[in-house]
Amino acid sequence: MRVVALGGGHGLSASLQALRHITEAITAVVTVADDGGSSGRLRQDFDILPPGDLRMALAALCEDTVWGHQWSGVLQHRFGGDGDLAGHALGNLLIVALWDLLPGQEVRGLDLVGRLLNTRGRVLPMSQVPLDIEATVTVDGATVDGGKTDGGKTDGGRTDGGKTDGEGEGCAGTVTVRGQSQVARHPGRVTSVRLLPASPPACPEAVESIKLADVVVLGPGSWFTSVMPHLLVPDLLQALQDTPAQRVLTLNVSLTDDEDSGYTVADHVHAIAAHAPGLTFDHVIADPGVVRSEAERRALAKAVDRVGAELVVTTVAKMGRPGLHDTLRLAAAYRDVMSGVVS
Repeated sequence: MRVVALGGGHGLSASLQALRHITEAITAVVTVADDGGSSGRLRQDFDILPPGDLRMALAALCEDTVWGHQWSGVLQHRFGGDGDLAGHALGNLLIVALWDLLPGQEVRGLDLVGRLLNTRGRVLPMSQVPLDIEATVTVDGATVDGGKTDGGKTDGGRTDGGKTDGEGEGCAGTVTVRGQSQVARHPGRVTSVRLLPASPPACPEAVESIKLADVVVLGPGSWFTSVMPHLLVPDLLQALQDTPAQRVLTLNVSLTDDEDSGYTVADHVHAIAAHAPGLTFDHVIADPGVVRSEAERRALAKAVDRVGAELVVTTVAKMGRPGLHDTLRLAAAYRDVMSGVVS
């Protein structure tokens, strides 16, 4: 069974680890808009794709052997101290070194890392140009200072400024926030997201993998900065709409992140429909922990119906670890919804 998983960060890592229990024919299509931490520094210094989410996907696909576990640990190792290497993950530096040796061949560089690690699957960027995320955020008067946002610069060096629609200090309104790291933690409610540059080119190999897939999985993860950006790349969205593959949307098991402020899981599905109105799904997987009341379940069912999907409510959260998916439970949920797919 050929499965394509789209996302970024810890959410994509969880879905990849779950999918490994089902198939080895996995392709991860990873967001490339990170501008914070080690990725942001390397992106700014070398004008390259941010490697962090790509590294995490490669680590998640390492084989389940002593060799695989050792190399996964090496890839994820982060230097401490106060020197120039402080905060950098070794895997980020390895990926950047290969890109430096193979200019313009980002996919080949990632494939070489995969061969070194003997990964069970392939990792691709969603675009071969680094992207910025820009969001419109509704704020209250407490977050507005004289008509401007309270931010300065992102870790990647780009401003997050913008003006509110309100007038004067303390007015409620909307602000434009730029940069993945800023959108992820800016106070207020995200109402829409965009990519800069607009309509970026998709990675051709990513488009092809979606066209040839048996199943495509979107989510979980940071909804507006890791999951939805894939729908803002026109060729990726077109491939998602045209593919004969079964489409599965995986919802988060927690709504405590800053960028989830004021959102329910039903709102997350509505946001998908608003940003990609022609896209439908076959199944939407939700944990009962985020639909605790009958009213929440009805609202989610209505949202799921809007995208043409069947709602599957099943326990996929890790016990005693709020906000984390249990990869074995998630694997079981994927197995159940994929049972009708011919491998």
